[in-house]
Amino acid sequence: MSTSNKAVKGTTRPGRALLALALIFISLGATVAITGGTEVKLGLDLRGGTSVTLQPRASTAGNEVTPEAIDQAVEIIRQRVNSLGVAESEVTAQGSGNNRQIVISIPGENGRRVVDLVGQTAELRFRQVLASGFGLPSATDTATAATPVPGVSDEINTQFANLDCATVASLQGTGTDDPNAVITSCSKDLTTKYILAPAEVLGRQISEASSGLDTQAGSAWTVSLTFDSEGTRAFGALTARVTSLPEPNNQVAIVLDGIVQSSPRINEAIPSGTAQITGDFTQVGAKDLANVLKYGALPLAFDRGEVQQVSPTLGSEQLDAGLLAGGLGLLLVVFYSMLYYRGLGLVITGSLVMAAGLLYLLVLVLGETIGFTMTLAGIAGIIVAVGITADSFVIYFERIRDEIREGRSLRSAVETGWAKARRTILVADAVSMIAAVLLYFFAVGGVRGFAFTLGLTTLVDLIIVFYFSKPMMTFIARLKFFGSGHRFSGVSAKSSGVAHSTSQVEA
Repeated sequence: MSTSNKAVKGTTRPGRALLALALIFISLGATVAITGGTEVKLGLDLRGGTSVTLQPRASTAGNEVTPEAIDQAVEIIRQRVNSLGVAESEVTAQGSGNNRQIVISIPGENGRRVVDLVGQTAELRFRQVLASGFGLPSATDTATAATPVPGVSDEINTQFANLDCATVASLQGTGTDDPNAVITSCSKDLTTKYILAPAEVLGRQISEASSGLDTQAGSAWTVSLTFDSEGTRAFGALTARVTSLPEPNNQVAIVLDGIVQSSPRINEAIPSGTAQITGDFTQVGAKDLANVLKYGALPLAFDRGEVQQVSPTLGSEQLDAGLLAGGLGLLLVVFYSMLYYRGLGLVITGSLVMAAGLLYLLVLVLGETIGFTMTLAGIAGIIVAVGITADSFVIYFERIRDEIREGRSLRSAVETGWAKARRTILVADAVSMIAAVLLYFFAVGGVRGFAFTLGLTTLVDLIIVFYFSKPMMTFIARLKFFGSGHRFSGVSAKSSGVAHSTSQVEA
């Protein structure tokens, strides 16, 4: 039997790897402190939230409720939700044929705001103002109806006179305003009502939308629009035509879902293809509107159906059960490691503790930066990944024992064993990572949460094995307790099978 104990070339310095790991922990800890992420964000199934059913209806003349239109609406709503950073949300169509409904499930306390936003049809129109008045019906408005606005029917003038912008219905928007017709509408702040000409610029002609501060208007939040070539020509022609007209005909109303957001006075032609929506927006309101307009108008309008608040009580019970299962699984891994690997079990235990700490910090950071939320499926992914992490230790430690049986010292076996084991560890983790990536991109709902945490934990496993477990083995191999092959070290002659192999040779 060979008993070569030559030093292994390229022996790593454990201090450098441990220092790199410490820097990773410090960086993540600093990020957590800066972002204020003190708690793990929980998903709908664990902390509750809002679930709403939307019943589709045609939004404009000739725009019927079809399976294709519903699928398009689902995709647009899903894009809007994702643009707001709402993780673990679900947007699905239920039912069959033309009777399908759209169900939106949003975790957390902001579910109602998000549902209100994504359900907007976002039918944006730019219309010339033909007449304006106070938001409440008045004798003056009745008299105005007796003197029709040129080009406006008696029916529209009567609607204008009787329009009461103080009613709740007047602010709900219809989503059915015909872009080719003269309409009446109320302003967003209830103070003004309008007669508006047919739309000359449409929302589909917007190529980009963004929110920002208008410092010239006293740091007010606005939404900036950029039109495509068709919209640029139409908007330029509209603004050029109304510039020289008397009030209120020199105003252009920006109408969203049948409600006037603002009606700026046009002082000069705007051929640049850009416009700005104002209207006392908050930062959140401006950002939400820009996101809605960015992904286009929904092909359908929706009536809100059943709204359910998902109770966090059941979620807390599921969370406790999941944490209990994970804790028991971790304890069993630690118990088996200490029983089978003895002293080496301390390295496994320490590695699992470091992996848990690194994973916790990553979850906090991702929760604040990309809106990641932990679900029951995500906890299942972590539990499964514990087994993957344990496999990495088994592969490495068994390779060390193989090297010891071939006659190497522990210090030499740690290095040669690592050179042979790391390829297997990388391949095994790569298989898990590929499976996680495929599941994440091709699955929906809770399965994506499982895939995300499986991939994240697999990545953590690689970091810990390379930057903690291996350096710690290099370090403890220098200790007399392990180097001398103490019977409780896990690398004794009996544990490594050296005595057994020798007896076979002698026989």
